[in-house]
Amino acid sequence: MDTLTIAYALIAVGLVLMAAELFVPTHGVLLALGVGAGIIGVAMTFSYGLSTGVMTLLVLLVVVPIFGGLLMRLWPKTPMGKHLFLPEPDDDAVANMPVNLELEQLLGRYGKSLSSLRPCGLVEFDGRRIDTMTNGEMIEPNQWVRCVDIKGGHVIVRQADAPPDLGTMDTELFGR
Repeated sequence: MDTLTIAYALIAVGLVLMAAELFVPTHGVLLALGVGAGIIGVAMTFSYGLSTGVMTLLVLLVVVPIFGGLLMRLWPKTPMGKHLFLPEPDDDAVANMPVNLELEQLLGRYGKSLSSLRPCGLVEFDGRRIDTMTNGEMIEPNQWVRCVDIKGGHVIVRQADAPPDLGTMDTELFGR
């Protein structure tokens, strides 16, 4: 066999061994063998000719990061990767957490700011102090706010006029 063919075969074997380390836990043995095979293969291409060695090295500098990126995208889907990476939480599971369900009750309610909301701060809703945030606006203390959204466990408020007084509402609406 030709020296160049052996060099390219060593480089290919080195890449395969480095990739195998991701799938078979050998505590770095396959990685070391793969790196060694790759280095020997590149060195052999330089013995064939300077331009061949430089071109091989440049190709490897482009191919190895792309190959590594693809492997890293596939790795979490392998049996070993499933043991090493935490699964992504379901959106339904996060939305149904007791804390989030409790915060959902605040949607549409009025409260009074206890601190400056720049954009985060404390708001009192029905005697409960809740950490809130605005959509970027600044709100001074003792201002009425209304809960407009719940995003990722955060209560989003907006400055509002005073809440409607329930005592002045028309009682005929309630059948009295």
